[in-house]
Amino acid sequence: MAKTAYADPNQPTRTPRDTEYEAFARVTRRLKQASNPDAHDFPGLVSAVHDNRQLWNVLAADVALPENPLPGELRARLSYLAAFTRLHSQKILESKASVDILIEINTSIMRGLRCEGKPT
Repeated sequence: MAKTAYADPNQPTRTPRDTEYEAFARVTRRLKQASNPDAHDFPGLVSAVHDNRQLWNVLAADVALPENPLPGELRARLSYLAAFTRLHSQKILESKASVDILIEINTSIMRGLRCEGKPT
């Protein structure tokens, strides 16, 4: 992997925002696949929900840092979403809730990372 990463000097440089987007895209794709009613893949759903929860834990820890450059209000909202994700994930694992809202939240975060819907 490292050899191919350094082999192409024309490969675009990834920003932290690109990396965050890719992490959300990857876990959201897995949530969608595992939540497909035809999949009947509870272990896959458990794994995807776990990874999504881990991603949100990392994000919550990052926005809690005093040196985080995001505005305070945005940091508070992201912390709230992380707490919601943690609670809702438990409901999913108990078969008491759907994964759809987690997919919607992640998709909204991805749009924000791509600055979609931002006034021009």
